[in-house]
Amino acid sequence: MSEDLYAVLGVSKQASSDEVRKAYRELAKKNHPDLNPGDRAAEERFKKISSAFTLLGDEEKRGKYDRGEIDASGQERPPEGMYRQYADSASGHPYQSRSGYADFADLGGAFSDLFGDRGRGAGRGGMPRMRGQDVRYHLTVDFMESVTGVKKRVTMPDGKGLDISVPAGLSDGQSLRLKGKGMEGLGGGPSGDALIEIKVTPHAFFRREGFDIHMDLPICLSEAVLGAKIKAPTITGEVSLSVPKSSSSGKVLRLKGKGIPRPKSKGQKTALRGDHYVTLKVVLPDEPDADLEAFMEDWAKTHATDVRKALKGAV
Repeated sequence: MSEDLYAVLGVSKQASSDEVRKAYRELAKKNHPDLNPGDRAAEERFKKISSAFTLLGDEEKRGKYDRGEIDASGQERPPEGMYRQYADSASGHPYQSRSGYADFADLGGAFSDLFGDRGRGAGRGGMPRMRGQDVRYHLTVDFMESVTGVKKRVTMPDGKGLDISVPAGLSDGQSLRLKGKGMEGLGGGPSGDALIEIKVTPHAFFRREGFDIHMDLPICLSEAVLGAKIKAPTITGEVSLSVPKSSSSGKVLRLKGKGIPRPKSKGQKTALRGDHYVTLKVVLPDEPDADLEAFMEDWAKTHATDVRKALKGAV
């Protein structure tokens, strides 16, 4: 009789996914071979624990296991009526197949015919050869780390550290796949992968749109009217920016090639970059300025301008 996978992890059949995952992590860390060198019993327990989590940690497989569609090793069970009735060895009568299939020498042969390689997939020690389960992590990096690239380290369920290289230009919600860094396979099967979903924290000033950077840049009234050379921050450092004369709030200036690095195409030596867009915002003094008010009163008398002309008839 196959072992109850819930009992292996020490949880009830009604346990939530989080409870199953927590139980697995605690048991895997306690029994991992690296932490118990030479302890064969711990190694066997670790294999059972990993095998149990391979099924119960996957919602679809867990459902099939609960419904009896697969057994504790993940193998599909034959449909009702497809089982064999073996002969009594003493009677000498050949066994008859209720499904009409040809006779088999043993149960392994029957499963081979019914399920192909899945019936022959036994690996080391008779354990079924199964690929290890993928594991998922969420990794948070700040905005500039996502732009320039960064190396991070996460702790796996078994307590081991995993070094992750986040490439420059990765955006919020993208995932990295680390081949073979997931759960160990069973019966000599390959290890699963580690899937790292990246969460990027917002920047105080920069906004990302594709490979371009956008930002609002405050300028004073004199700079807007007379034009100016000012310093503007970018993801690669400060640059000198020319503000044209008579620049209104909302005017957008483009800094070519100052955005996010784009992925290199085949044969390309240098990564192309997006652009940096600066939206000007005219900002008046915090406190009322008597000289400015007096000047504007005189100026307005001879320079009346209807700046809302385009809005007439809008409603």
